Amino acid sequence: MSDKLPKPPWLRVRMPSGPEYEETRRLLRDGRLHTVCQEAHCPNIFECFGRRTATFLILGDHCTRDCRFCAVKQGPLLPPDPDEPRRVARAAAEMKLRYVVITSVTRDDLPDGGAAQFAATIAALRREIPGVRVEVLIPDFQGDVSALKTVLTAGPDVLNHNVETVPRLYPTVRPQAQYLRSLALLENAARQTPRIPTKSGLMLGLGESEAEVRQTLADLRGVNCHLLTLGQYLQPTPRNLPVIRYVPPEGFQTWRKTALAMGFAHVAAAPFVRSSYQAGEIFIKIVEEN
Repeated sequence: MSDKLPKPPWLRVRMPSGPEYEETRRLLRDGRLHTVCQEAHCPNIFECFGRRTATFLILGDHCTRDCRFCAVKQGPLLPPDPDEPRRVARAAAEMKLRYVVITSVTRDDLPDGGAAQFAATIAALRREIPGVRVEVLIPDFQGDVSALKTVLTAGPDVLNHNVETVPRLYPTVRPQAQYLRSLALLENAARQTPRIPTKSGLMLGLGESEAEVRQTLADLRGVNCHLLTLGQYLQPTPRNLPVIRYVPPEGFQTWRKTALAMGFAHVAAAPFVRSSYQAGEIFIKIVEEN
């Protein structure tokens, strides 16, 4: 099914190009690394690669789940590459990153869901770049609390896990995920390591109601989620779900004010906002404010 709604003018993006963009692509290609920017068809890839930043995607580029909003491929799965953490750290150092975001495909085939690879990548970054800040965007590990503890013990600076949408839409949007399991992960993270801020995000435009969004935000605050991202869902390929509604920029600003009033420490809300969009700037801001 294709996206039949015409895109509004505020959703125009520049095509990727430029020397910094090409250099970032070269570094990633030479390091045999994946990024969510490329695999998920992120609309911010020009801006981020042009600023020599990227969100590293570990554990391969094939996923065990088939979320209907996501462009990441399903297919043959390889064992975790023991050299991948070193290559990520080396690329981050060459890109002169001081704030690194690490995410992964969902690997339900692995006993720990890939938690050990997250921990190894965090450790490699700390060795390679003294003083680096690391944010991890993790899958739900099928509710495995010990896997979550493995990641938290490695000491990320921010623990991110997206609920993605409102609970009513999970069977359509995330059929292999569970809303309450995602909330429980965020709650467990906040309880285990209260010094590490938790973060989550939603896509808007999939058919959710305002009341459902408001309740989801209340649920996130109820498990002490600190940071929030809200962005417009964009259909990445014809096989993915269509957009039901385009939320105008002023609508995102209204949601930002609503979420801040509910107690979130920081809220990034705009059509092109994604989980790791300007993550370093957001972290620096909350550190300065506290």
